[in-house]
Amino acid sequence: MASAEKKAVCMLCPHRCALQEGQTGFCRARGNRQGRIESLNYGKITSLALDPIEKKPLRRFHPGSFILSVGSFGCNLRCAFCQNYEISQSGQEIPSRMILPEELAELAKSLTKKSPGNLGAAFTYNEPLIGWEYLLDTARLLRAQGLKTVLVTNGMIMEKPLRELLPWVDAMNIDLKAFRQDFYDWAGGDLETVKQTIRLSAEACHVEITTLILPGKNDSEEEMERESDWLAEIDPSLPLHISRYFPRYQSSLPATPSDTIHRLMAAAQRHLRFVYPGNL
Repeated sequence: MASAEKKAVCMLCPHRCALQEGQTGFCRARGNRQGRIESLNYGKITSLALDPIEKKPLRRFHPGSFILSVGSFGCNLRCAFCQNYEISQSGQEIPSRMILPEELAELAKSLTKKSPGNLGAAFTYNEPLIGWEYLLDTARLLRAQGLKTVLVTNGMIMEKPLRELLPWVDAMNIDLKAFRQDFYDWAGGDLETVKQTIRLSAEACHVEITTLILPGKNDSEEEMERESDWLAEIDPSLPLHISRYFPRYQSSLPATPSDTIHRLMAAAQRHLRFVYPGNL
């Protein structure tokens, strides 16, 4: 039996997976290889598209622009309602295309010269932060090309790697999935870590927040009041996207009524200046 001393611990996110040689972590994208934690999805791209920046969603960051959207595989949450589960809940078995940081930066730059143009690269679709090394390498190259780096993330990252990455990030949309730890227990995450990510990121770059509303799970006005009041303590100008859920993946909850979204928007607008509906 392998000894505990031979385990390598991944310090990227609060799961802190302790892995024996050859084991893969909770996120399916990091593992113990030859005694050290390695990124298993480095440069392995499963999705690539040129999208309007508003689709991220980012409403107050270069509106009207387009951005090259890039996804890999894996996630360090297990949301039963995941909208991109085909790649976020997959590992190395999913088909992918190798695009090294230099290639991605060159592709992003080439698109700036074609209609409708390109702002930079948005790392999205799966959870980008679990590919931290690829993010950092590519973001540095994008900055050198005069391009922007955008993250669409669940915010599940420890403080040290986040601080190393933030100087190279221009904008983030961070999912604040609920304002209760029991909801995060259901999704496999940690609310305080996400709150820390929001606080630190809002000091360093443009940040917008998204909360997907699930009927009976996070749809109370009282919870939205607490969430929006906390966000306003950071900055009342933080944009909040309150989005409608539809049945997906392992969740058969009914779609969120449109009236619920409008009701929660009204609650949030008592604290925040910019509140937007999503998926209506």
